[in-house]
Amino acid sequence: MYKLSVTETFSAAHKLCGYQGACQNLHGHNWKVRIGLICETLDEIGMAMDFGIIKKYLNAILNELDHQYLNEIPPFDQINPTSEHLAKYVYERMQSQLGSDTCRVYEVEICESERSSVVYAI
Repeated sequence: MYKLSVTETFSAAHKLCGYQGACQNLHGHNWKVRIGLICETLDEIGMAMDFGIIKKYLNAILNELDHQYLNEIPPFDQINPTSEHLAKYVYERMQSQLGSDTCRVYEVEICESERSSVVYAI
């Protein structure tokens, strides 16, 4: 097995409904997103998956969130845009984009600050 990872960033605002504390107010983060893939085989030139392809798929997802108010973007208009929900959302979107029989997403890490992160893993 080969483990690959790609990290990208986006900036967005949100608030947490029903939360008692500062995060109930509108605020923003410079989010860092790391995708971890497991690949079983290498292609004919010795690559598990081209990093450029992984970045293309991840950036397509993150561009929809970048500089947005997350509470207005589906599915976060129905569920709180917590780091936990964001991690699962990116995982599911990324896995569906890959369309590979030999590579799959095994984890997504969402960092909302230098000291706070969530990992969604299978």
